[in-house]
Amino acid sequence: MVKTILVTGGAGFIGSNFIPYFLEKYPEYNIMNLDTLTYAGNLENLREVENHPRYKFIKGNICNRELVEYVFKEYNIMGVIHFAAESHVDNSIANPGVFIETNVYGTYTLIDVARNFWMESPFRYKNDYEGCRFHHISTDEVYGSLGETGFFTENTPYAPNSPYSASKASADMIVRSYFKTYGLNTVITNCSNNYGPKQHNEKLIPTIIRSALNEDPIPIYGDGRNIRDWLYVLDHCRGIDLVFHKGKPGEVYNIGGRNEKTNIEIANKICEVLDKLKPRRNGRSYKELITFVDDRPGHDRRYAIDASKIKSELGWKAKENFESGIVKTVKWYLKKIIKEDNGNISNTTHINAK
Repeated sequence: MVKTILVTGGAGFIGSNFIPYFLEKYPEYNIMNLDTLTYAGNLENLREVENHPRYKFIKGNICNRELVEYVFKEYNIMGVIHFAAESHVDNSIANPGVFIETNVYGTYTLIDVARNFWMESPFRYKNDYEGCRFHHISTDEVYGSLGETGFFTENTPYAPNSPYSASKASADMIVRSYFKTYGLNTVITNCSNNYGPKQHNEKLIPTIIRSALNEDPIPIYGDGRNIRDWLYVLDHCRGIDLVFHKGKPGEVYNIGGRNEKTNIEIANKICEVLDKLKPRRNGRSYKELITFVDDRPGHDRRYAIDASKIKSELGWKAKENFESGIVKTVKWYLKKIIKEDNGNISNTTHINAK
């Protein structure tokens, strides 16, 4: 029997990498993509599957209960993979209300509709809906900031430091409560910083690439020593796949790449890759464009994830290391930027973007 899985926020960065991967791997699934298409959602990211017979897109907001109920009933939703979220920390500082609405109320609306559609009563599923699962995609930022040593585990106390991470922590707690109170089959995954194709221009790595190619200053917050644990997006998709299918109900799984890099290391590495793939006309390194700017308020110093649980229990491991992943990522953005600019970026004949 073909089952329909609801993917929310599928036109965003991670979702638009996940949907083609999932459709190709699982012929027994239809995918329903519900996305409101904020500035961060782009259907161009899903051009490769837009005519796929097992894929359907609906534009809509997860806060719209009437719409969510319609989607569940009309398409007989048998599982949810919930990516939809406001995610840019700077925007959450400027306008926190949007983050509370989407990330908290939107998650509540979605999971409450799922509970009512799948369950007769607490801890009792309706016939034919046993095993229907709600998978919530979260972030390592809910754990706050680390010192120079140590790693986030699934047992690390929550200590969010921005409106964004506070809204995601709140959503995590809602999902947890629906497992504890109602017996809804839930799982949560908390991932480290993702990178790869299709990421929005506002994020660090695309910002570095585009600024460099435009010969603009490459902005790096503070002293550039903030550390993040970087995970290639397709490795994250494989982890989500494993947890959705094999994770234990009610459990949390951390997914991290064990690729700790400072922001200044990231900038330098990207500049080195660009120096080889698309040298500047003046022959100098793109590193000359790196500029330090005022740090953001409440900027967490270090994130790093211990992914031992998903490795030992489910057999997950990252296939991509940072050195190989960042070259693939830069090449993808080079092709994208050249296409957008109709070849107007200087020296394009030097690009080797195979």
